[in-house]
Amino acid sequence: MSRLLLVNGPNLGILGRREPEIYGTDTLADVEKAVAEEIAVRGWTLTSVQDDSEGALVRAVNDHPDTVGAIVNPGALMMAGWSLRDSLAAYPRPWIEVHISNIYARESFRHDSVLAPLARGVIVGLGTYGYRLAARALLELAES
Repeated sequence: MSRLLLVNGPNLGILGRREPEIYGTDTLADVEKAVAEEIAVRGWTLTSVQDDSEGALVRAVNDHPDTVGAIVNPGALMMAGWSLRDSLAAYPRPWIEVHISNIYARESFRHDSVLAPLARGVIVGLGTYGYRLAARALLELAES
């Protein structure tokens, strides 16, 4: 059975209570359920990892090269997550970077991602619905 990797970085474990005016009220469990529903049409399952530590996220990416693709919300690691970038550069499948808020409508330090140039695509500013869109895109892009 094929698996999709969902990677969420620092502070995304507190979705639903973290600045709901910016990130909404959906929890990470809500996001995981939504992505699992999207990919179930292909018979895929979800492997979800959230950690506040970059090293744990690097390990998760490196430990799952056999997944069909990945959705990655690196959180603030988008700005300086160089070791995460290196692990994603070695990841052999398509992956999509997702940000819940519109990073371009926020502080300028959020405008540049060190990961985005490697991603197959980037979705920003559509709330947690962006994860569903990424899953739909990977259904088209990934080989099952």
